[in-house]
Amino acid sequence: MAVITKKSKPTKLAAKDLAEKIKKNALKKQKEDEEKNKLISPVNKKEKPVESVVSPEDELKFKTFSELKLVPELLESIQQMKFTKPTPIQSEAIPHALEGKDIIGLAQTGSGKTAAFAIPILQALWEAQTPYFGLVLAPTRELAYQIKETFDALGNSMGLRSVCIVGGMEMMDQARDLMRKPHIIVATPGRMMDHLENTKGFNLKNLKFLVMDEADRLLDMEFGPVLDKIFKVIPSKRTTYLFSATMTNKIEKLQRASLHNPVRVAVSTKYQTADNLMQSMMLVSDGYKNTYLIHLLNEFVGKSIIIFARTCAHTQRTSLLARILGFSAVPLHGQLTQAQRLGSLNKFKSGKANILIATDVAARGLDIPSVDVVINYDIPTDSKAYIHRVGRTARAGRSGKSISLVTQYDLEMYLRIESVLGKRLPKDPSPPREILDALHVHVDRATAEAIRQTKDFHEKRNDKIGGKKRRDDRDREER
Repeated sequence: MAVITKKSKPTKLAAKDLAEKIKKNALKKQKEDEEKNKLISPVNKKEKPVESVVSPEDELKFKTFSELKLVPELLESIQQMKFTKPTPIQSEAIPHALEGKDIIGLAQTGSGKTAAFAIPILQALWEAQTPYFGLVLAPTRELAYQIKETFDALGNSMGLRSVCIVGGMEMMDQARDLMRKPHIIVATPGRMMDHLENTKGFNLKNLKFLVMDEADRLLDMEFGPVLDKIFKVIPSKRTTYLFSATMTNKIEKLQRASLHNPVRVAVSTKYQTADNLMQSMMLVSDGYKNTYLIHLLNEFVGKSIIIFARTCAHTQRTSLLARILGFSAVPLHGQLTQAQRLGSLNKFKSGKANILIATDVAARGLDIPSVDVVINYDIPTDSKAYIHRVGRTARAGRSGKSISLVTQYDLEMYLRIESVLGKRLPKDPSPPREILDALHVHVDRATAEAIRQTKDFHEKRNDKIGGKKRRDDRDREER
């Protein structure tokens, strides 16, 4: 057990000097990276897309969906979903999409981009009424299910048939669903390729629309080779929408490979956090991280909280720790079954559990509007991941709070995040020593029990899969 003593002044001075040195190195590295990026130029300038940057709200291309020439059934569903006015990405993308153009949409998560591609596809489907009309590829299972829900809600009055094809579910059940000839397929790339290769009688030769959502993450997760295979077995003459948070070099290559004279629409190409988000950090004493976390959960009791951890093991252990100490917490990570993952997400969304402890599988794409607080239990290694994490709160104009627990070992990563944000984040005061010490005894005991239960969880899981990789491992979000 770590003991905090009062002999800390010399250490603090040394830590301050170290922090300044690390910060200088981080800023130097960022400058070098920026210089490198300036030297990289597009390989093929002929297919450079038309630039269409989103204007301020008073210059939106349309201000209500009734201005568009949409079929009454689709307009009715839009009204039922209470889409009163378009978001900037919807206002820019939908008019071009209704004209039949390929789209590159650059927008952060939570910007309303699912409706931006679903509405034009459903409008075109109304005229065609053909099966296997559209395919949407998403990097995570949870995002795929969420996209399907949006399609179902928008296509409710049209008799839409849709299916979600992801890893972790029975191939035979999915094959039967595909044989029912759905209009829209939402899938993770690995499982989609499995069906294209192995399900008899199924093909996408008549596909009219392809959507790649969160394309930057699809490529970060090394789905590139699987995407290449899918491109080879679907028609080259199709409409393609590519939505991404940023325009990386990989996205440029993907654009040239799969889009025809696309229009680029952008909400924001700079990584930034919402103005109504209160961000702060808390310096954590060595050995007291779990104690600080439980103290915060006590402070925010009754609020809706997402806690982000770096690994599946940390996530499982921390959720068990919270439950042992009486909090209503559920885990979400890649080593749970698909049914368990959906169960955790549904409990959190419905309010049956007010704390979700997750890996970065929950950082992007998921629309959980009522999150009050985000806690970074582990500091992410990637600055972009930080922005996506804290973006789970302060959504749709609401306020929110994020707190990062920073140990001495996280200092370099944290300074890098501050450098990307372009500002220093305020430091929350640590809880009084007597409160921490009294709480630490109970947390320490509960942590030992959580570690034991986590070990049991992993042993049972390994027994089930016999030490072999499961067929759907290529759909996993954590590598």
